[in-house]
Amino acid sequence: MKSHATFAGSPAPPFSAPRAPAATPIAFVRAIALAYTSRGLSPDRALAQAQIAPQLLQDDQARITAWQMEQVSGAAMQELDDEALGWFSRRLPWGSYGMLARASISAPHLGVALSRWCRHHGLIADDITLTLSVQGDLAEVGIAEQRDLASLREFCLVSVLRNIHGLACWYIDSRIPLLSARFGFAAPAHADAYGVLFRAPVTFNAAQTAIAFDARYLALPLRRDEAALRQMLQHALPLTVLQYRRDRLLVQRVRQLLGAPQAGQGGYGGHAAAALPLHSAETLAHLLHVSPRTLHRQLKEEGATLQGLKDEVRQSRAMDLLHRTDRPIKQVAEAAGFVNEKSFIRAFRGWTGQSPAGFRRNARTPG
Repeated sequence: MKSHATFAGSPAPPFSAPRAPAATPIAFVRAIALAYTSRGLSPDRALAQAQIAPQLLQDDQARITAWQMEQVSGAAMQELDDEALGWFSRRLPWGSYGMLARASISAPHLGVALSRWCRHHGLIADDITLTLSVQGDLAEVGIAEQRDLASLREFCLVSVLRNIHGLACWYIDSRIPLLSARFGFAAPAHADAYGVLFRAPVTFNAAQTAIAFDARYLALPLRRDEAALRQMLQHALPLTVLQYRRDRLLVQRVRQLLGAPQAGQGGYGGHAAAALPLHSAETLAHLLHVSPRTLHRQLKEEGATLQGLKDEVRQSRAMDLLHRTDRPIKQVAEAAGFVNEKSFIRAFRGWTGQSPAGFRRNARTPG
């Protein structure tokens, strides 16, 4: 599985020269070179294939492109016949990670697929234990180290998390934005690169190494089959750097942000109903770590618009308040995100064909 140890940037065509900005720390190439040294072999051929000058390994500030990392990793995995690149106490022969992917591809949804991957990984390498856990709306994939990974520790933990995240995105053909990435080691000299590698808040010296994401992604069905898997495994596709345009939970996530009360406001039982935040496209895009243009495009791909989602959330909040509380219409209008009562009444008639007061009366009239 050539994609196993690729890192930051955008994928280049299989045989093209590197074009993407250099963002991957040279420390990871040093780790690959160390795997060669431990076997009494030279990494020169792999470095040449990736167009990495050997002297570059002595430059602590050096960075390479995703294409170069893909090339050097793929060459090393085949030359060493070890897809783990020396991390573990025994080699993972070429094809090991492809075997794990085949064992998960028949899962009905992502949660089962990741659970299988974590369980089966322990069968081929007991040096680390992978676990998938869910608490409320937060899902985490964590790593417990069962032995000292020594000088390859950072490269191993980063690679395993990047790989499982990339594979999860590939399974459901969707971006899965990470909410956080935590590592049980001190911040390295190249810690700034982690923001590019994981595109999420990063914590070092954590109690456990893990990545976290929205648990709702686990319920999404797999969109790949055996034929797609065979094709993927035939090519040096860098799963972990492939940027998926689609986020199959974007509509739900936008709806959730729009429906969250403003900070510091009370709930239904307070003196005033909490007002809905009138998030602009720019604000929402910032919260979702995408550009406003990307936000609008992805919503369109999902058959939705930002204005339509705002109206949907406002209508739901207004109808709930009218039905469940005795708040004055003016307060309901404010809580639903309207600047005045008049515009709220006009919009509500457009939604339901009734005035807010009429809807309240009818909703409370016994059938």
